[in-house]
Amino acid sequence: MLKQEEILEIFKKSGALMEGHFKLTSGLHSRHYVEKFQVLQWPKYTESLCKEIAKRFNNDNIQVVVGPVTGGILLAHEVAKELGTRAIFTEREEGKMTLRRGFFINPGEKVRIVEDIITTGGSVMEVIEVVKAHKGTLAGVGLLVDRSNGKAEFGVRKEALAVLDIKTYDPSKCPMCEKGVPLTKRGSRK
Repeated sequence: MLKQEEILEIFKKSGALMEGHFKLTSGLHSRHYVEKFQVLQWPKYTESLCKEIAKRFNNDNIQVVVGPVTGGILLAHEVAKELGTRAIFTEREEGKMTLRRGFFINPGEKVRIVEDIITTGGSVMEVIEVVKAHKGTLAGVGLLVDRSNGKAEFGVRKEALAVLDIKTYDPSKCPMCEKGVPLTKRGSRK
């Protein structure tokens, strides 16, 4: 099993660990940002990281792996490939996370959710609701990076390759905003 230090070394080599003043998808601000696509652009890194996620759930008889758009697509594909099962993804339709493109989860089917990086876990919670709506059996959550320092809980087993304690700030109390440090918005949500 890869150790957290080895995982973080992959992120460092790829330029995925960044410093500055960032607005996160959650709306919170942070001095640090993990740009997942700097690491996911390298197929060998992606394959290695996803094999590690798959290993941690190897004996759970997973039948489908689902990840939220966008990074979750790559992760679901690679983890499912390793487990020998289907890979699907959720996406937003009219602001709500859903399955489209003919994807389905059969009632009782054992589902593993994969996600790249969480801060609050909001996207994962939305995917959990999709799994429940389709009456799938949630068998765990696999993550590349847990920025919540392990605080985000989903009511099922969670495995993160790296757990980081990165301070986040409400925009109204952000020390970098107070000092006038320019803000960089990362990610794709508006």
